[in-house]
Amino acid sequence: MGVFVYLPLVLPLTALPMARLAEQHLHPRSATRLLAVTGSTLALCSTLCLALLMVVGTAQLPGNPLPDGWSDPEVRAAVPYEEKAGLIAIGVLGAVLAACGSTLLRHTRARIRAAHALGPEAGNGAAGDLTVIPSPDPFAYALPGGRGRGRGDVGQIVVSTAMMECLDPRERRALVAHERAHLTGRHHRYLLATQLAARANPFLLPLRTAVAYSTERWADEEAAYTVGSRRTVATAVGKAALFANREPGPAVLPGFAAAAGPVPRRVAALLDPEPSAGLWPPASAHLAVAAATATVGTAASALSSLNATVTLVGILHAATPL
Repeated sequence: MGVFVYLPLVLPLTALPMARLAEQHLHPRSATRLLAVTGSTLALCSTLCLALLMVVGTAQLPGNPLPDGWSDPEVRAAVPYEEKAGLIAIGVLGAVLAACGSTLLRHTRARIRAAHALGPEAGNGAAGDLTVIPSPDPFAYALPGGRGRGRGDVGQIVVSTAMMECLDPRERRALVAHERAHLTGRHHRYLLATQLAARANPFLLPLRTAVAYSTERWADEEAAYTVGSRRTVATAVGKAALFANREPGPAVLPGFAAAAGPVPRRVAALLDPEPSAGLWPPASAHLAVAAATATVGTAASALSSLNATVTLVGILHAATPL
């Protein structure tokens, strides 16, 4: 096992070039899925590494409740600097679990608050999943559905009257199509997965930022397909960002409003031709590098974690008295 047990902790450093290449050169749908899966895998491997270090390090501490055999020299030799690494891993793993728990708690509370705020008004708009709220603050967001809402649908689109008044009819249709794409694509799941991954390992923060942008681009592309005009969606994106760029009032629930992302980049992408959705063969060297980086980094992390786990379990099993 040796120093390779530490490898999953540092391999997430590949997230930065991977995120940059994916968000710039992949179709946003493919980029979102690739980065979410890669980030989740790297985060799980990193957390498993911390757990292994904690077990080995804790076994060396006097008065610990673990079997005495787990502090044998053979076990100590499996992990370099086992005692110091174990003490550090205890604190870091505790911080990771606390951060992930806090993120899940905030996510759950935001969903409950948003659902209660809509109340019986939900579905009173022009479409069954559209709710128009009277408010002087221009805002729009997608509220994911759930079993607790008892509707069996994917969620609700919430738009203020002020935002509706800012846009012409075609732009309103583009706005609603954009928010509906967030719901049908279950973008909140990808966002939550990368948020948890970034909490588990700060090296994965670039993936969280990239997925926040790629989900917006994914929704932009779906809206452009729905309304049949990329320029209309680009105009709607620009105008919505311009009018919403101020401090919101109490009626706004931004917990489920997807990050606006770099608006000029989104507008510029919409004014360009539609990106190719194909993954193979790679359309450019950039796509090949992004795919190779994701594959190699994730595979190396997974194999290192698996090897460390199997090796340590075997050693601890042999050292455990019957």
